Amino acid sequence: MKATTRKFELTPPQILVIGFAAIILIGATLLSLPIASATGRPLPFLDALFTATSATCVTGLVVVDTGTFFTKFGQIVIIALIQVGGLGFMTMATLFAFALKKRISLKERLILQEAMNQGSMEGIVRLIRKVIQYSLTIELVAAILFSIRWSFDLGPAKGIYFGIWHAISFFNNAGFDLFGSVSGPFSSLTSYVDDPLVNVVSMGLIILGGIGFVVMSDVMDYKRHKRLSLHSKVVLSATGALILVGALVIFIFEFTNPKTLGPLTWSGKVLGSFFQSVTPRTAGANTLDLAGLRQASQFFIIILMFIGASPGSTGGGIKTTTFTTLIGAIIAMIRGKEDIVLFHYRLGKDRILKAITLTMIALFLVIAVAMILSTTEDHPFLMILFEVTSAFGTVGLTMGLTTDLSVVGKILIALMMFVGRLGPLTLAYALGPKAEKELYRYPEGKITIG
Repeated sequence: MKATTRKFELTPPQILVIGFAAIILIGATLLSLPIASATGRPLPFLDALFTATSATCVTGLVVVDTGTFFTKFGQIVIIALIQVGGLGFMTMATLFAFALKKRISLKERLILQEAMNQGSMEGIVRLIRKVIQYSLTIELVAAILFSIRWSFDLGPAKGIYFGIWHAISFFNNAGFDLFGSVSGPFSSLTSYVDDPLVNVVSMGLIILGGIGFVVMSDVMDYKRHKRLSLHSKVVLSATGALILVGALVIFIFEFTNPKTLGPLTWSGKVLGSFFQSVTPRTAGANTLDLAGLRQASQFFIIILMFIGASPGSTGGGIKTTTFTTLIGAIIAMIRGKEDIVLFHYRLGKDRILKAITLTMIALFLVIAVAMILSTTEDHPFLMILFEVTSAFGTVGLTMGLTTDLSVVGKILIALMMFVGRLGPLTLAYALGPKAEKELYRYPEGKITIG
């Protein structure tokens, strides 16, 4: 009997997959209720499932405008899904355990280790405490700043509601917004393209949510330890480089574009360039009309979305560390070096193989789904590729395809959001057979490469 029970015991990756799926189903059921709709007519279940998946996987792709279609009840359900999905349902469960002074079991620690993408369980509960503390503090500060700013435009009550709602949404890199009720459906932050406070606070939230909680903890402890881990150094340098390069590229390509940066002042051009460079970190909010961008800018944003945020964060994509490892491998190969060295540390072969595996699986998924959608959706291929990459990276940016998706398109994009949030490798570990240690190794062979 014990052997049978052990055989069917769920692994941490399987628990994560089932947990996220259960939260999505609960959210979809609530969003399909008449009370969630401003018209009183229930949202079709597939659309409710798509919205719940987008919220739980902190993406931001929507088939209906959040600000105009949903009631306060529906909006609160969505923001609750974003908070649970962004921090992870195990983190939220741990928060309740702390409140009830309940001990965290070994099994729960293993699941937290998998959820936070950590190499060991050491200090995992302490990390979760910091995650909760930092997240709530950052969201509170941003909510106050947003509330003050938007109270001038929307009145105190609505300003405070918008402030709290968007602080949670942007920190969790969700990209959902309520400004459809202010500036028109699907308008996002386009009316605040040259507003310094809204831009700076939003970008700060997106970056902090995207660098990962381990890095955030490392930076906060810097005064005490006077050093940063290799992981933090790689994440911070890669994030900074991608933002700067992205802003420069968008600024150059869009400087004279009358549909985007062209009519703006110099400060507006700079803010617009930086915001559109930061938001592919998997945030999903935008201050420029993405459909109006030149194709070069759109394709460059696809690349940024594919890279995504950093491990252990609220974002998706292949992650900045994976991208840095691949760049390091290219440089090492060109220089004829055997090892990949970052900040005077050599990377292990297992890290390199994992980076290559993750990137190839992600490329295969994006290409395969884009090819299928190119036959089911009557839209330009670049628009389809943009949508698919946005879903995989849990970004939420769109060129306008989401609302026109067919039934097949909605299902595939929802699946891509689910895979992107959990990570292709976590899903593979959950669905695949348990790995067994090899008892022997084959002799080494040689093939010609290149």
